[in-house]
Amino acid sequence: MLLTILPVVLLSLSSVSLASALNERRQATDPGFATQFIIHNSCPATINVYVGSSLDSSIQSGGNHTRFGYTTDLFYTDANGGSANGAGSTKAGFSDRGYYYMVKNGNGPLNTGLSVVPRSDPHSGFCIPIECNSPNCDTAFDTPPATFPPIQYWTPPTPYYMCQYPNTTYDITFCPTGAWPVTPPAPTSSKIHPGSSGQKCLDVRGAKFENGTPVQIYDCNGTAAQNWQLVKGSTKVKLAGTNFCLDAGSSPGNGIGLKIWQCYDNLPAQQWYFTGDNRIALEGKGQCLDLPNGALSNSNQVQTWQCTTGNSNQVWTI
Repeated sequence: MLLTILPVVLLSLSSVSLASALNERRQATDPGFATQFIIHNSCPATINVYVGSSLDSSIQSGGNHTRFGYTTDLFYTDANGGSANGAGSTKAGFSDRGYYYMVKNGNGPLNTGLSVVPRSDPHSGFCIPIECNSPNCDTAFDTPPATFPPIQYWTPPTPYYMCQYPNTTYDITFCPTGAWPVTPPAPTSSKIHPGSSGQKCLDVRGAKFENGTPVQIYDCNGTAAQNWQLVKGSTKVKLAGTNFCLDAGSSPGNGIGLKIWQCYDNLPAQQWYFTGDNRIALEGKGQCLDLPNGALSNSNQVQTWQCTTGNSNQVWTI
């Protein structure tokens, strides 16, 4: 009887050892978080889907494709004015720390709308669905983020999003509305007022439209020095009718005076985010457009200062 039992025991031990080895290997190579992506095409035509710079699949309208395995490369399509290298394409991205996000074509037209939906129950701001269907959406970056905030117990600042459940499956849908995006009309110019003061305006000092001219607060006077173009969400703050933008310089920090400078695409010093609570924040820097001491006196040059919830010196209305 001992001889009969021994092979069974050895076989059982071998099975356990093999399972343990496979499990250890999976844990060593599995980064957790996003490990499966179901890509849906709700656009009115077949689309090619790229992951990174490589063609991943071609999906008919109404179809889907499942991709297994973790990746930090961007998902996008070259359809409707996008490109195989990603230029001009709306994108979905993921990090190995549980972050997910979208990237749009600056303030230019979208080639497709896009949504990203984690298959985990939303809770306390985590694992929430996100969607972008217009250049003015506030759920997407203009350019891929270079860094990610430290992981905290509270939700990260949008347009970063987080779902920290291991092995989360994500649904990525191109054209979630079922149609190609509609290009909106060109933005109109606006006055930017500090807080609730409708009598004061953000102003280019002396109406000198040249690199380095300070930006200040001044009585609203209807001049071109006070006409700005910006949108909610990721935005430039551009002086209307010119190629000058609100610029924070190469080393933004507390007390650094703001100026205008020739506009450049993808320049961090000119990339702002107009929040839902009416703050104009420098993307990824934790610095906000700030009125020094809240003083409404003419010629008070505005500055960058650490963003603080409830700081009335950082509230701006248009």
